Amino acid sequence: MTTSSRVTLAATSHEAAIELPAIGQGTWFMGEGLAPRADEVRALRQGLDLGQTLIDTAEMYGDGGAEEVVGEALRGRRDDAFLVSKVYPWNAGRDHAIAACERSLQRLGTDYLDLYLLHWPGGIPLDETLEAFDRLRESGKIRRFGVSNFDIDDMQALSATPGGGDCAVNQVLYHLGSRGIEHSLRPWQREHGMPLMGYCPLAQAGRLRRRLLDHPDVTALAAERDLTPAQLLLAWAIRPVDGQRDVIAIPKAVQPQHVRDNAAVLGVALDDDALARLDAAFPAPERKEPLDIV
Repeated sequence: MTTSSRVTLAATSHEAAIELPAIGQGTWFMGEGLAPRADEVRALRQGLDLGQTLIDTAEMYGDGGAEEVVGEALRGRRDDAFLVSKVYPWNAGRDHAIAACERSLQRLGTDYLDLYLLHWPGGIPLDETLEAFDRLRESGKIRRFGVSNFDIDDMQALSATPGGGDCAVNQVLYHLGSRGIEHSLRPWQREHGMPLMGYCPLAQAGRLRRRLLDHPDVTALAAERDLTPAQLLLAWAIRPVDGQRDVIAIPKAVQPQHVRDNAAVLGVALDDDALARLDAAFPAPERKEPLDIV
């Protein structure tokens, strides 16, 4: 893995800065019987072996089933992973967040999370959620906190809340066919030194928005560069902007070849010609767009 394929989480009041691979592992739809559980466990372990040390999950995924799969994959290997999970907005209250986190930890078979995210904005005041996150940190159950599916106004409100400045990341939908965050949200986060985590970077295998994986520009560019279309999309999602990488993509993979393909993108850099052709085919937005959510 090259050093350029890493993203830095800034230091917080309590944690030193840390570098993470620009491609992690997602677990949405794991633990739901769509693939044999043993295959899902093996895929996550394979990803760890190939340097995809960030694993993202949530209490929502498979109603806790995905966390159980991750827990099995991390048995005896907890120190190899940077582990991320998420709390439902309605579980993000002063005491409910503590209980929800403890349930997640039990399913994951660990005593701490590296990063705990509020899954999307909800009705519970942010200061109450931040208080719960701080208590979890003080008790050693989480190292950092972050958010997910927050648009720029949500991020501004978080930033204005005491303690909100320690937010580590914002996880949002991001792929070549959904570039709305580039207008306002991504620039704001870059200004504040806060990386993005991009979910569905392959647009759920091309099903979301436009048919990305068989788009003629995507297939042609991929073939020219000896990449699969999926690898091209991943390399685009984590491309540096003005020389700085600030996106961690979290594709889900179960098939061994897909895991290998994803990990290989950590060593891929797209040239200016490829980026220009993709920009022409899928232009960045010229105005603020509503946050894309799945």
